[in-house]
Amino acid sequence: MAVTKTNKMSLKTIGHTAIVAGLLVLGGCESLTGPGGIFGDEIKTPLPGERISVLKHQRSLSPDPGFSEKEILLPAPSPNADWPQAGGYANHAMHHIEISDNIAFAWSTDVGDGADEAIRLVGSPIVAGGRVYAMDSGSNVSAFDAQSGKQLWRTSLTPDEEDDNHISGGLAYEDGKIYVTTGFAQVISLNAENGEILWRKSVGGPMHTAPTARAGRVFVITVDSRMYALNGSTGEELWTYTGIAEIASLLGGASPAVDSGVVVAPFSSGELVALKVENGRVLWTQSLTTTRRTDVVSALAHIRGRPIIDRGRVFAISHGGLMVSIDLRSGRRIWDKEIGGLSSPWVAGDYIFLLTNDAEIAAISRETGSIFWVQTLPQYEDPETRDFPIVWNGPLLASDRLIVSSSTGEVYAVSPYDGRIMGKIDMPSGISVPPIIAGGRVYFLADNADLVAYQ
Repeated sequence: MAVTKTNKMSLKTIGHTAIVAGLLVLGGCESLTGPGGIFGDEIKTPLPGERISVLKHQRSLSPDPGFSEKEILLPAPSPNADWPQAGGYANHAMHHIEISDNIAFAWSTDVGDGADEAIRLVGSPIVAGGRVYAMDSGSNVSAFDAQSGKQLWRTSLTPDEEDDNHISGGLAYEDGKIYVTTGFAQVISLNAENGEILWRKSVGGPMHTAPTARAGRVFVITVDSRMYALNGSTGEELWTYTGIAEIASLLGGASPAVDSGVVVAPFSSGELVALKVENGRVLWTQSLTTTRRTDVVSALAHIRGRPIIDRGRVFAISHGGLMVSIDLRSGRRIWDKEIGGLSSPWVAGDYIFLLTNDAEIAAISRETGSIFWVQTLPQYEDPETRDFPIVWNGPLLASDRLIVSSSTGEVYAVSPYDGRIMGKIDMPSGISVPPIIAGGRVYFLADNADLVAYQ
């Protein structure tokens, strides 16, 4: 069933933060006809903000013949109370999430140490049981009340013999426990209620990606392409798999996807491997590399976006320039497309939404990979000199809005039906990790360590 909106949300300026309330309506939009606009009360005049010229950006993708005229029909949005791990749930398939048509700034809080030139934030927050959990750049994990933003506890995870100059991984929640991957080669379990450390497990290398938790097991990937399956209660090692190691890779990585007794592990080599959850037996492998490489950076086949398991299919994209659809059980490649990206795709109904390496957001067919529409986003902070590339995160699909955030702190709303840019707002600083949605709230973790909630 198609779900269309015919109202437009109004914006409000929030004093000291200079954040504009009413995200996803975003500034610079022209008024739309029809009762109530598209997100709330109809806006009679253009909103303040810089207008974006789509024509000045060069596209590398184009809609496939006959697909640009096809109508996109999305499933109705549904609420989700929690976002317990990277990608939402273990299979990373969140579909169409419901939020209010008129969301506004709710609260902002400081989670600790922010990013700098040496240390980056690479893990998104998570939400479970009415609490938000976040990790700062100093490997400190904090819990906050989701309603008010009040800090409930804070735990430092840096061992006494280590300094705090380590880029950590991320967080996952299951069964009252928080699992943390760290840059000092330890997986740590915390009591979600009070932050008490339950166990520490040393593994073969540091981790720059979040763990995945499913049915009492925790799956983690180290920077040297080893995956460990651990017992969630004790930290005991259940089995390991060693992938192809790469000398060079991009910062950060993708969490494994787990569903139907299969764990799909992405590696920096571009290798995608499916293994049995019980014993680590390899079911199939695929390589997401392409021969179309123009420079040293594009030669990195790193799978940095999380793979998705959805209705018996696996969807994955590599930085090196290949996106694939694979049968989960057999490993048969159903289709592939020469598209490269750093962020995780988003699957909803018969469609996949994704960001490309060329700062484009696109809608493609889940069944064939055919392209419906492509929208360009700003690619450089200085488009004249092509200096300071902008890194985009997302997209997330929430109540007929695709949300993307950027390293410049800009957050855009894009129509999932035709790619039209609905507007933008500015956050307190740049954003390096994707936003999340839970309990009707949208959460952003900015590089200055501000956790910002809209409701």
